[in-house]
Amino acid sequence: MFKLSTLLLAGAAATTFAAVPAVAQQKAPLSILRVIDADNYDPIRTTATAAAEVMYMLADTLVTVDFDMKTIKPGLADSWTISPDGLTYTFKIRKDVKFCDGRPMTIDDVVYSLKRWTDPTNKSPVSFRGGPVKDIRADGDSTLIYELKEPYSDLMFQLALSFASVVDKATVEKLGPNFGVQGFNGTGPYCWSKWTPRQELVLKKNPHYSWGPPIYKDPKPQIDEIVWKVIPESNTLMAAIQAKQADVTYYMPYIALDTMQRIPGMTVQRQENYIYDIFMGFKVDKPVSKDPVIREAVNMATDKQAIAKAIFFGKGQVLPSLLNPAVLDYDKDSAGKMPKHDPAGAIKLLDQAGWKPGADGIREKDGQRATFVVYGIRNDVNPRISEAMQADLRKVGIELKIQLWDATVAWGKLATQEFDAFYMAYPYVTATEALNLYFASRQAPTPNRMNWKDPKTDELLKAAATAVDADKRKQAIGAVQTQLTEANVWVPLASQPLWVVAGDRLEGVRAHGIYGAGLYKGGGLYTSDAADD
Repeated sequence: MFKLSTLLLAGAAATTFAAVPAVAQQKAPLSILRVIDADNYDPIRTTATAAAEVMYMLADTLVTVDFDMKTIKPGLADSWTISPDGLTYTFKIRKDVKFCDGRPMTIDDVVYSLKRWTDPTNKSPVSFRGGPVKDIRADGDSTLIYELKEPYSDLMFQLALSFASVVDKATVEKLGPNFGVQGFNGTGPYCWSKWTPRQELVLKKNPHYSWGPPIYKDPKPQIDEIVWKVIPESNTLMAAIQAKQADVTYYMPYIALDTMQRIPGMTVQRQENYIYDIFMGFKVDKPVSKDPVIREAVNMATDKQAIAKAIFFGKGQVLPSLLNPAVLDYDKDSAGKMPKHDPAGAIKLLDQAGWKPGADGIREKDGQRATFVVYGIRNDVNPRISEAMQADLRKVGIELKIQLWDATVAWGKLATQEFDAFYMAYPYVTATEALNLYFASRQAPTPNRMNWKDPKTDELLKAAATAVDADKRKQAIGAVQTQLTEANVWVPLASQPLWVVAGDRLEGVRAHGIYGAGLYKGGGLYTSDAADD
């Protein structure tokens, strides 16, 4: 474990982090630290939470989500109605909204953005989240009609996610594929200024902004400039916050949380309603990982309790099932079918299936070695997870080869067919949302990186998504959980908590967490005008 002296030494090494003269400190921008960058900042082109956390500051959505992560609140729409058959959603759109460039937002901007997101020809990896759209149209200058072909129980929550952000058509057409790379124009509280990939993204206050989620008393942005800084090295990130060279992060290494709580003036808080789960998924059409016995043995051999303890230092929890127990429509019966930690049982299972140890201890069957390659993002947790799993699997005769990538490269790598398994962490609120994201046939090969294509799964997922009756939805999505648990398509690992750590210069901090965004829209935040030390 790191000691406080280690942090201080790291702080000395990081003194170049923010070389700002003392007289200018109270005018310094708000500095938010994170460990990875996104591949781009076009809301319909990326699934990365690193993009979403910034997108909520750059743009707005029709509706917003309260701190309970379940209650829908107004956004760009100040009211709405849903037809009894669940097919037609009617939204009343605000008339006082402006883009960062000062142009008033119109109903046409909203229609354009939502159609851009859901139009299949745009090949967005998140278009399915908009549901089975029949039409999206304006009715007058302030009424939006969102019409579906069939009911979609998750629509309102999906409309609160960053993928449904309203953007400026002219900027999209001007920048083309470089929209969200070289520039951005939205209606959010902050505006795009400059992006240096893998280093920092600079945002300026939107001077026109006077709307926003009603969960904040004053929706107006209070900070002139925000800099999202990428600090992938844990010691440097810890030291920067501790030495007040940066203001806030929700990527603090878990080992440091107790230390941070003891520092006077430091705010350390947890979002109790947050769901962000880590799993390893198997490609079910690869030579080794297609074998259900291999997948089950990996689940049995992996010491998930030890991994969670090593990663989160008592601040997180083991994920005991395919989905988080806190999620809407969680199925307890299917959770009981998840293999328990049993290395001896894994060895027996492999032996019985004909996977025999070779000369080097790695098992073989029909000339095929029990070896598979896992891809993932190189962040603070994946290296430790992969190394722990590698050691656990080696004990039962399975060889795990590890390939982790920088986030700006990893998403492209994860879109290939080159790997046998992958690590992923993801946020969600309902079981239907989570399983439609990863297991619908239409989602292959991304984000259905397992290449799981099963008619029964598709039928049940559709039944859950289109159910108007809550009990029928729960029954259908519960059946999917059972099917996938029995197939051991995933190795559920841990539920990752969200802790926001802030220095005494920043006030108004309250952890949110929608799609990984700890500082939702930067709402309620302001910096103090305290004199310099």
